[in-house]
Formats: sequence, C-alpha cells, structure tokens
Amino acid sequence: MASLYDLSLPELEAHVAGLGQPKYRARQVWEWAYRPLAASYDDMTNVPAALRAALADALPFPRTDVVREIASDDGQTRKRLLRLADGRLIETVLMLYDPRSDSRGRATVCVSSQAGCAMGCSFCATGQGGFERNLTAGEIVAQVIGFAREQRDAGGQRITNVVFMGMGEPLANLPAVWRAIETLTSAAGFGLGARHITISTVGLIPGIRKLAEEPLQVGLAVSLHAPGDALRRSMIATAHRYPLADIVEACRAYIEKTGRRVTFEYCLIERVNDAPEQARALAELLRGLLCHVNLIPVNPTRDDRIRRPRRDRTLAFQRELAARGVPCTVRVEKGTEIAAACGQLRADAPIEVVDAAPVQ
Repeated sequence: MASLYDLSLPELEAHVAGLGQPKYRARQVWEWAYRPLAASYDDMTNVPAALRAALADALPFPRTDVVREIASDDGQTRKRLLRLADGRLIETVLMLYDPRSDSRGRATVCVSSQAGCAMGCSFCATGQGGFERNLTAGEIVAQVIGFAREQRDAGGQRITNVVFMGMGEPLANLPAVWRAIETLTSAAGFGLGARHITISTVGLIPGIRKLAEEPLQVGLAVSLHAPGDALRRSMIATAHRYPLADIVEACRAYIEKTGRRVTFEYCLIERVNDAPEQARALAELLRGLLCHVNLIPVNPTRDDRIRRPRRDRTLAFQRELAARGVPCTVRVEKGTEIAAACGQLRADAPIEVVDAAPVQ
C-alpha cells in the first residue's frame, strides 16, 4: 500500500479530488506533512474529519519503528536502526556539525535507499550483508522527516543536508530516490535546497547519465577506491560492469552538461590502495576534470583483514594528489565509534526487540 510520503503533490491532489474534495485540501495536507511535520492526520486540524479518516485508510503515514538509537560520545552523531512495515531493517544517521568549527552549522541526514546492497564492496559492512529490496520513496522520505521532527521537538538545528550514502546503491533505485528528492525539495513542503542533497554511487553509468538530464542541481559523488580496473574489481564485486575509463567519461559528460563539480570518493585501505604510486595513477586518471577527491581512511567493520592506513600514509597520498593539481581533502570522521561512519552501516536485528517506537 502506498503511503502519504510516496505521493507527489499533484498525485495527492488527484486522489483528494477523487474523494469529491477540492484540490486545495491536498495542499493543506501536504503542508501539514512537511512543514509542521505532522505525525498523523489527527494533527491536521483544518482538514475535515471525514477526509482525514479516508486518507488515513487509503494513504497512511509510512510505518517505521525505531528498534534502537545510539549516539556518539560527543552527541553530535546519532544512528537509528529502523524496522519497516514488512520487517526489513535499515539504518539511518543524523550528523550535527558545531557552528564553531563548521561555518554552516549543518545538520545532515545520511539516508538508506535499499535494504542491504548488491554492489558487494569488500570493505563495506552493508555490502557484506547482501541485498534484500529497494526502498520506496516514502520510506526514504520518512528517514529524513523522523530526524527533522526530533530536531524540532528538541529545539535543535533544522535539517540542512541530505546525503544518499547509507545502505544501498542509490542509482540502482533511482526512480524512488528521485521521487523522494522531489518531495524533499518541494517549495510547498519541506523546502530543502537541491544543492544540499548529494547522491553517492559506485559508478552506475546509466544512472550518472540520467542525473545529468535532471533539472534539480543535486550533487554527485562517485566511489572509485582504486586507480585501475584490476584492483577495483577485487574490491567491488560488480565493478566489471563499468570500467573506470567509462565511468570517468560519463562523469566528464555530466560535468559538461551540468557545469557541476563531481566528488570522487576514495576509501584508503592499508597496503591495498594507499601507495604514492597509486595516488599518482589516480591523479592521471582524473586529469582535467572539474572534481574533488574525498579521501576516506577505511572504517572498521567485522572483517579485521581490512585495516586503516597510518595517518602519515594518508597524508602522503593526499600530498601526491595535491601536487598534481587534484583538489582533495581527508574526510572528517563522525560516528566511527558507533559504527555510523562510511561503510559501517549494517542492519543486524537484535535477538529480541522490547521497546520499538513508531516513527512516521
């Protein structure tokens, strides 16, 4: 059954009109859902009770139960394990940035787009767990709204950014991902700026080309993790489908079409892909591109064979790129100690759930 969050505003208008109600009632419902962040139709006090009852029956709020939530030591990162209506489990993360150290004072939600992931990255906990199913647009939106409502109730920062870097490959579920983005950026509703949204991919070329044609100016981040195809195929099970040269060419076309910079993410693994000569090869691969490289020292997972490089090796890799004119930074770590950082999300169900709280 579709949820309220699965529908666009025009679709909601059509549904409301089909119930014999004027279309403006749909806008009222939409605004209640995405501005004051109503938790149920009962909150929508200027909507007729009969219409609220009909909508609650036909278009319920998506059911997501918080199985558990844990916070980092500094309280700035919170990870939720959510149970969906069919029992599938996903994780989503809120990252807060102190305005004293981050001029924008961001509040970023890292959302999952799939339950599990089929890409099979050897260093990623999600990929090691396998693929279960795509999420609906409503299930994606609900992750953002849940944290947004919590922030509002606590008097905290409004959600400023959304990154599709949680569980799953967003471009393998692009129709639902894009519908969720359209909902979150709706000026009549949540009103998040498109430039404050980033989609991350391991390099699904059809999806990259599709994004280049879309009107919303969302960011694109492409995970490379190796400067050559042989090594990349050993790290990413599905990498054989799209050679690096083809990925880079698709990104070049994306840049020419949109004028937007591409971020390339590179997960550094000790003695695997962190050597100076590999940095030089990466710089050659990206030569001439409007891009930025985000270096990510690998985060610990259950596979203790995957080790983080020493800090001096990470900085040496960064210097090699910078010396060849490739803009690059080492990602600021958030939530590593609660397994909420890049590559750590894995929705393991506890044996028994005692207090699962609904989030709508």
